[in-house]
Amino acid sequence: MNANMNLSEPAPRWVFERRERVRFGHCDPAGIVFYPRYFEMLNALIEDWVSEGLGVDFSQLLGPRRVGLPTVHLETDFRRISRMGDTLIQRIAITRLGRSSLGLTVHFEGEGDDEGRAPESSELHPGPRVVFQQVLVCTSLDTHRPQAFPDDLRAALTLALTLRAPGPQDGPKE
Repeated sequence: MNANMNLSEPAPRWVFERRERVRFGHCDPAGIVFYPRYFEMLNALIEDWVSEGLGVDFSQLLGPRRVGLPTVHLETDFRRISRMGDTLIQRIAITRLGRSSLGLTVHFEGEGDDEGRAPESSELHPGPRVVFQQVLVCTSLDTHRPQAFPDDLRAALTLALTLRAPGPQDGPKE
């Protein structure tokens, strides 16, 4: 765990949430997620957030528009294991929005962990299984240099900062 983490900080303001089932291909021979697979899940989550959550087609951004969003900094805390068949709740919070950079906090939590117990165990397991602190930079794929976020992406990111993703804390919709 990061020794610099301030436990009195407020909970992240989630802007996107989805669920992903841990599959056989994610796991090592011990039956738990092989740690590099978490980074693949993270990358897929970011792509889906941009396309589905922000409404900016990620394939168009990288393809014809030639705009990249590479990760330039990534800190990871592996806190607990995940097993094949588990469902991970993947959540993104924006921590910083600059001219060309974006700071994120990403948590992967086990479904049911928010009740304080893992589904397969009576052992207490509060908190996320993996935590990422990530910085993305908007770049030109022609020059590979930083550039300002395109207007549509900046507008979507700015709007996301004012909204919160619906989640289990919201209860049933009426």
